[in-house]
Amino acid sequence: MSDHPNIFLDNPDALSTVLSKLDLSAEVYVNGNFCGAWAVDTSGSRRIPFHLIGNGEAWLHMEGRPVRRLSAGDLVVFPHDAQHAVAYSDEVPQKELINKELTESEGPVTHMICGFFEFQNKAVWPLLDSLSQVVLIGTADAGVNSATRILINLMIEELEGQTPGFYSVINSLAHLLFIHIIRQQIKAGEINSGLLIGIFDDKISKALSAIHNQPDNQWTLQSLAKKAAMGRSSFARRFNELTGIPPIQYLTQWRMQEARMLLQTTNTSMAIIAEKCGYESEAAFRKAFRKTTGEAPGVVRRKAGREAFFLPI
Repeated sequence: MSDHPNIFLDNPDALSTVLSKLDLSAEVYVNGNFCGAWAVDTSGSRRIPFHLIGNGEAWLHMEGRPVRRLSAGDLVVFPHDAQHAVAYSDEVPQKELINKELTESEGPVTHMICGFFEFQNKAVWPLLDSLSQVVLIGTADAGVNSATRILINLMIEELEGQTPGFYSVINSLAHLLFIHIIRQQIKAGEINSGLLIGIFDDKISKALSAIHNQPDNQWTLQSLAKKAAMGRSSFARRFNELTGIPPIQYLTQWRMQEARMLLQTTNTSMAIIAEKCGYESEAAFRKAFRKTTGEAPGVVRRKAGREAFFLPI
């Protein structure tokens, strides 16, 4: 055992930091039984639709893809808000049937939960770019983590019981579930490039964590490579191959996203924001922000309904 064990969770990993900035929430707006001829398409909201089959079965239809059977415990998510139809039959549903108001009818009953994941902070890194158009998590699949199954079952139980506080519980479970979806996609080899690949890489993730947690540090290619325990050239090459962007460019963009969030959500002065983002002068920060984002910091602040200058906090 180390003489100085770190028992404090004071150094978040790269994925945790990104998720905290994205401000993930969830909303369930349908929790009911479907019977007879029915079809549902919840795309078009610019959010991330999901459908969870509680009991029974359904069929997933997407243009250009084979029809997929969904059974109890299956979760289907559309990270890019792709058009889809979840229906009662493996036959392509007629357009007039989609989202038609349900009436009492006979036949097999399917219990389905429909909702959305949403990132409130849309300015932060596009974490979803690496994910496919549709993600299907089947609880009966051998590759699905047991904890993922537990989360799905807990969500179903909470919605069925509707005990006071269940909306808050659902939101928390959905947050956890989304993290498990990302992990499952990495494990299954469904993601081959992008920020998520870098985050799950043993070496590059250490450099990403350093950038995310200490954007004010005067990072260089050499010091970031040291964090990853790699040589400078091999680090720069691997970072670029995995994330699709050079390390210093990533550092700059992360700093600008941090700055944008501070400009939009706090009263912090430009000078303090510059310091928090690793710039020695306000002028250098303003120049870098405009070059990276195409907007002046003051414009971003005014768009957020704030004045151009505030006292430091």
